[in-house]
Amino acid sequence: MNRLAQPLASAGYRVSLFLSVLARLHHVAKRRVMLMDQLYVGGFKVLHVVLLVGVSMGMVVALQTGLELARIGQQNSIGTLVALSMAREMGPFITAIIVAAASGSSIAAELGTMAVSEELDALEVLSIDRTSYLVVPRVVSLALLCPTLTILCDAVGIIGGGFVARSQLGVELPLYYDTVVEALQQPAEFIPVPKDVYCGLFKSFVFGIVIAVISCAAGIRARGGALAVGNATRAAVRDSIILTIILNYLMTWFFYQQ
Repeated sequence: MNRLAQPLASAGYRVSLFLSVLARLHHVAKRRVMLMDQLYVGGFKVLHVVLLVGVSMGMVVALQTGLELARIGQQNSIGTLVALSMAREMGPFITAIIVAAASGSSIAAELGTMAVSEELDALEVLSIDRTSYLVVPRVVSLALLCPTLTILCDAVGIIGGGFVARSQLGVELPLYYDTVVEALQQPAEFIPVPKDVYCGLFKSFVFGIVIAVISCAAGIRARGGALAVGNATRAAVRDSIILTIILNYLMTWFFYQQ
């Protein structure tokens, strides 16, 4: 029962923390300084990683699928496959993994250090709402950063795929980019944005919230010294990635079921 009670308590605390953040969203304006700090730390410092991994994945997708398409003389369709792969799945998922490993671990370690050094207790003594002061800026920042980084990841991935299509498959760049634009033109039902782009950005938005909430909860609940901080950081990254995978499947099924 103890092994089951601990995960349930952890999940319950995360849900409670998320609801607390929703109830304090109107505090964002007065936390704007900390929000800007979190946007810088969580975005600018991982930007180069997102760009590098994004362009690499675009090149790999183009090379692997392009070689198979070339065997049947359909290499001119490579732009469609790269664009859909990056916009629907690879861009949001890659970005979420990088953010979880970089920003999520940083958040868990920072708040975990504050927890074990009793700084969080000190905030309560000073009657400072720690959810508003510490959690809200981090959740909002990752909710904004993940879609933004996903757009950049998608763009460089498509560009990298174009480089491979031209150099390895002999596909002219104008033809490649025409197929990319054509592939991403399917409109969404309720929003005037291409469906594949919209779905990918919505996934990223959800992933950002999930990663931030899990990381904050892990850090706040850390107890027992330096070892607890390490355990909290590891748990935050592990649980963020697992839940990202699960939610990615569920949202894909929801958006693209026939």
